[in-house]
Amino acid sequence: MKNHLFLIALFFGLWVRAQQTNTTYKKRILEQAELETLFSYYSQDGQNAAVTGGEGTEELTDATSTLVLRMPLNEDAIVTIDAGISAYSSASTSNIDPFDGRQEGSPFQASSGASQNDILAYFNPSISHYSDSRNFIWNANAYVSNEYDYFSIGFGGGITQLFNERNTEFSLGGQVFLDSWKPQYPIELRPGYSNGIFGYEPDFTAFENENRNSYSLNFGFSQILSQRLQFSLSVDAVFQEGLLSTPFQRIYFQDKEDFFQENFQLADDVEQLPNSRVKLPIGGRLNYYVNDWLVLRSFYRYYWDDWGLTGNTAQVEAPIKLNDKFTIYPTYRYYQQSGVRYFYQKEEAVSTMDFYTSDFDLSSYTAKQYGLGLQYKDVLAAGKIWFFGLKSINLRYAYYTRNNGLDASIITLSSTFILDNN
Repeated sequence: MKNHLFLIALFFGLWVRAQQTNTTYKKRILEQAELETLFSYYSQDGQNAAVTGGEGTEELTDATSTLVLRMPLNEDAIVTIDAGISAYSSASTSNIDPFDGRQEGSPFQASSGASQNDILAYFNPSISHYSDSRNFIWNANAYVSNEYDYFSIGFGGGITQLFNERNTEFSLGGQVFLDSWKPQYPIELRPGYSNGIFGYEPDFTAFENENRNSYSLNFGFSQILSQRLQFSLSVDAVFQEGLLSTPFQRIYFQDKEDFFQENFQLADDVEQLPNSRVKLPIGGRLNYYVNDWLVLRSFYRYYWDDWGLTGNTAQVEAPIKLNDKFTIYPTYRYYQQSGVRYFYQKEEAVSTMDFYTSDFDLSSYTAKQYGLGLQYKDVLAAGKIWFFGLKSINLRYAYYTRNNGLDASIITLSSTFILDNN
């Protein structure tokens, strides 16, 4: 009897231990599902529209709505679904066909045609997986987007390794985008266009290759230098091939006669750029913890490409913690770039050249951006909306200005909720 009781007790003890081993709690990377909503409104104006050869209104408004859902797949993995839709109205783009719904004799003015509005929709799922030690992470993602003249599909992935008690981090990743144009040429260059323009015979040939492929490789390094100081470095190598010109951006040559219809100057050609491009951005961040209510964040990036464009970006942000829940974010960014070697203002290029553009985004300029943000954060997500707990709200405004006359404003509102399982 005693032997039987001993065996029963031994078996029960082993069973309990096994159950404890099998049910040992393992902290999840993400405890609960999170939903982030983002809305932004962007507006700009200027007088260097590439659609009309570097002259004319650049007025544009864009409204974007985005949903990002992050879900724990298990203790070690997170699945993220990022989807959004962007709708814009552009006086510049409407001038692809300036005669559609516009008053006669009013050049550089928005028409009411279909090209005035555009919608971009995208879908970007991804997965991240962490090792048991949480020191190694791999991720993979896919991407698809569509708008009326452009379709894009992409995929990529990367790895991250942490060392030195997670004070040192290395990351390596890559991305591929396979895009295709549905070219929208200026109306006067399309086959069959006839408006009685005597002698208007532009030497124009449509693009044969309507694809654009982009390949990128990125490297990152981060190091905690002290309790207050953190440094990070990022290097990207990008190669693009295919149709890198924008089909609806007009060119006017200095050695060609000017032709007009309804006071609108008709194009001599469209932008012509090389069918390959190499880009190399190198960036660094330095963050300094001043005290419990102030952190200084600085960023610098140098950009180079084989079209002759170089750029320098410097930014500083100083989050100021007002209390446990509210933080304000004043920011300032300065940007300077040299133009590509193929940039010419209106009627500066000649027809014998191989490459030319009048897109002021590719010209030499300097720009400044001023911003201010306000964040509300509740770690416990005590506030409830339906079965979601409110984790944070961010409201930001930025004003952007260039020395060539382009001005823009953007306001963004984002909210993060966690799924309440109770």
